[in-house]
Amino acid sequence: MNRLKNIYHEFPQKFWLVVGVSFIDRVGGTLLFPFFSLYITQKFDVGMTQAGIVLGIFSIFGLVGGFIGGALTDKFGRRNLIIIGLVFSALSTLTLGLVNDYYMLIPLAVLIGLLSDVAGPAHNAMIADILPEKQRQEGFGILRVVANMAWIIGPIIGGFVANRSFLALFITDAIVSCVVAMLFYFLISETKPESSLETKHESLLQTFMGYGVVLKDKAYMAFMIAGMLMGLVYQQMYNSLSVYLRDVHGFQPQGYGFLLTSSAITVILFQFWVTRVIKKQAPFRMMALGTLFYMVGFTMFGMVSWYGLFVAAVVIITMGEMIIMPTSQALAANFAPVEMRGRYMAAYGITWMIPATFGPALAGVILDHYNPNLLWYLGGVLCFVSVLSFYTLHLRLGKQQRFSPARDEEPSKEGVALSMQEVQ
Repeated sequence: MNRLKNIYHEFPQKFWLVVGVSFIDRVGGTLLFPFFSLYITQKFDVGMTQAGIVLGIFSIFGLVGGFIGGALTDKFGRRNLIIIGLVFSALSTLTLGLVNDYYMLIPLAVLIGLLSDVAGPAHNAMIADILPEKQRQEGFGILRVVANMAWIIGPIIGGFVANRSFLALFITDAIVSCVVAMLFYFLISETKPESSLETKHESLLQTFMGYGVVLKDKAYMAFMIAGMLMGLVYQQMYNSLSVYLRDVHGFQPQGYGFLLTSSAITVILFQFWVTRVIKKQAPFRMMALGTLFYMVGFTMFGMVSWYGLFVAAVVIITMGEMIIMPTSQALAANFAPVEMRGRYMAAYGITWMIPATFGPALAGVILDHYNPNLLWYLGGVLCFVSVLSFYTLHLRLGKQQRFSPARDEEPSKEGVALSMQEVQ
């Protein structure tokens, strides 16, 4: 308990306000998301292929929306964009719940994908604004704990509501989004740093043209490519693993559900400790270590058949996840110049959006036409290439100040003198 109190006092009050509000928002999202495919297939009497088309459109246009949001975040600030995104999310959620024609979902998915993800970069930029470099890794780790707590609470409530009415599920999610928007409006102030004179007078078009600077940052592009290779493999745990376990090993869906629950519990129990340990280590080297855990865990999927070993593999993957997720977000923020945080964080979203868009289809080709175990062996190879890439970045960039690990502050002379008096 004292340890948690110490962690609480180490971070600014505004950070904890953002964490608390984000938790409520995450619970709202997890009320609906796990049941969305079920809703589409049941209400519109279509198969998973049609549901997958809608989800794919969300991902593709969400990527575009993220890029728009990144530029708007740097131009106009974080807070208002987040509030607008939440209000739009509430309206779009209600619309999805009321529509009665499957083909209306297609244009809705385009519009919602564009606008619902517009606030994503603003959230990450706000955390980077609030926290100094030495605390960002740990701060993003805390947000991961909160997100996993939401994944335990939200689906339970969502399942209870969905059994009675899918429309009630959409209405509940919309209400939560409105509540979160009000909390942001009344409790959280703008965090965008003061712009330079040159940045203040740039046009909106010039702000969007700033993405050219991101694309020319070769080191950042190398970081993102290494992340995409890793992400292609990581996405399979949430897309292909359930089908693989059912078709190859005959495990029931609840068995897959327990694997995800064990991952969430592992994060809640150990993320604080893991982040405290890794924050004093070289970040690119930690990315390589975390991806090495991925390589072992995902390769195990193709080599084992006993359910207990699948649980062990998921725990190994989760250990890598606890290292990678907060470290990668902190690195993305540290790559960015202060005035371009929104655009850098938007570009960082590519490392997850592209794998989420293309990964399931590529995995489907392997599962349908080749030895299913090949999926996990190829995943191990991709992770190994990613490990080498992150370690190469460590060798090339690791000595730069912005990528140096956090260090304990040296005690002041006054503090040392006071300590000596206490000893005497």
